[in-house]
Parts: sequence; C-alpha cells; structure tokens
Amino acid sequence: MRAILIANASDTDAGFIGEQFRSHGYAFTECHREHPDEWPSLDGFELVLMLGSDWSVYWDRVAREVAAEVAMIRSAHNRGVPVYGICFGNQTLSLALGGEVERAPEPEVGWYQVESSAVPVIEASPWMQWHYDRVVPADGVEVLARSDRAVQAITLGRSFATQFHPEVDVSILDRWARTGGAPELDRLGIDRDELFALTAANVAVSQPAAAALVDWYLETIAAR
Repeated sequence: MRAILIANASDTDAGFIGEQFRSHGYAFTECHREHPDEWPSLDGFELVLMLGSDWSVYWDRVAREVAAEVAMIRSAHNRGVPVYGICFGNQTLSLALGGEVERAPEPEVGWYQVESSAVPVIEASPWMQWHYDRVVPADGVEVLARSDRAVQAITLGRSFATQFHPEVDVSILDRWARTGGAPELDRLGIDRDELFALTAANVAVSQPAAAALVDWYLETIAAR
C-alpha cells in the first residue's frame, strides 16, 4: 500500500510509528516540506502521514509551504484518504479542518502522561513532547486526549493526529538535540543527559504503545 510521508528534509524518520505502518504493508513516498512543488498527486495513495517540525505554522517565512501542506491534507480528508499527523502534523491537520493554532502558554518538552478516556492506549505510556504551540480545534472535531497545557489528540472522519510524539526513539531525540535542540533544552533548564536516560528507559513502554496506537488507528479511524 502506498503512503505519503510529509516531513522536513532533515527529519524524515517516522520511528516507531513508521515501523508499525510498514509492518501493515505501507511503503512511504517522502514529500519534503521545503519543496511542495515536487509532491505527487494523491492518486493511488492510501495514507498521508505528517511528522513534526521545528517550524510554527504561523511563521510568515514558511507560509507557502504550510499552505501547500494544509491543502494536501484537506484534499486527502475530503477524498476519504486516511490521515495521521504528529505534532506539527496535528497543527496542519487542525488548520485543514477549520481550526486554529496558537502559542501555548507554556511549552511541553520531555516525557508526559496524557489523559484520554476515549483511547486507552494513549494513557498506557508516557509520551515524548516537544512543542511550543497548541491547536484550537474547529467545531465538530472530536478531542480524544488532553494534557493540562494542550489538546493532545483530535479526529474527524478518517483523519487523526496527536500533539505528542509516539514515533520517538533515542536516535530521533539525539538528532533533534544535535540539530538545534540542545540550546532549547538549556534555555528550558532541561538536563540533556537526564532526558536521554529517561528516553532510553521509557521507549521500552512507548514502543509497544506506539505500535498499539497505529493498530487502533487502522482498526477504528482508517476503517471508517
């Protein structure tokens, strides 16, 4: 099955989430956010997966790229192509469905429990978070999970997204830290060594939880 992966060119690793989709037979075509003019049409694709980004959707300098991503997501949603978004992908999905994105009063960076009465697997693991923005869903969009700082999961039709990062493994976190994230951690007073140790411990739980989240998505949301 053919799937589109929307990501920044420097961060295309879908981690545990991509691994589980591949186990179900999906093969990804990468679409880099920096070059939307090179993206294929949706014809023949059976899934759109959007990863996180160090962008904010409201930055003027990426307005063209964000508009292209929102347009593709809206088209996929309207055509009934399953959509799965993560972090920035949650925010572009929210825009595509008529919602908004705003600066969060406080960032969430690190490992957090997330509350969900609708999707038990979300509460089964701590999840990695690294975001400064949050979504304000449009009317009709179902909120499936929350934290005290942000909406953490939304769905409508065959579209679903999480603000948290279920894909993260140690290598992904290491790349984020090496490509600009380290100064952010310092500014927030987060000890890098402690965060990496916590990540190494938590992925033993988050990896099977991420797999279960993909399975749940395919069995419930994508199957609608």
